[in-house]
Amino acid sequence: MRYFFNYLIAALIGGFGYCLIEIIYRGRTHYSMFFAGAMVLSAFYYISNNYHLPLWQKCFAGMIIITGIELVFGIVFNIILKENVWDYSNVPMNFLGQICVPFSLIWFALSGVTFKILEKI
Repeated sequence: MRYFFNYLIAALIGGFGYCLIEIIYRGRTHYSMFFAGAMVLSAFYYISNNYHLPLWQKCFAGMIIITGIELVFGIVFNIILKENVWDYSNVPMNFLGQICVPFSLIWFALSGVTFKILEKI
């Protein structure tokens, strides 16, 4: 039961944190970003507690996780449901306007910050 609450807390912090980052960066967010953030931080928490990897490998895993979740959520919410949550069509090296290399590199860096915070907790 303890593990459930740890992951629940990680999910809640991740959900609210992701929304907060969006509000600060874009001035708005979408409810789907709460769930994306919850999934991301839960995955990071799992990696942090179960794998002893060098920071750059954790950052790479984090970048893949965030980019993958962003792609799935983008296909569902932007393409299928047409909610226009975000659009990377004008960003170089994008795929379907849902993910792009420049933001993946940002996710790499933010993953490092997040894993460092998780190490302290």
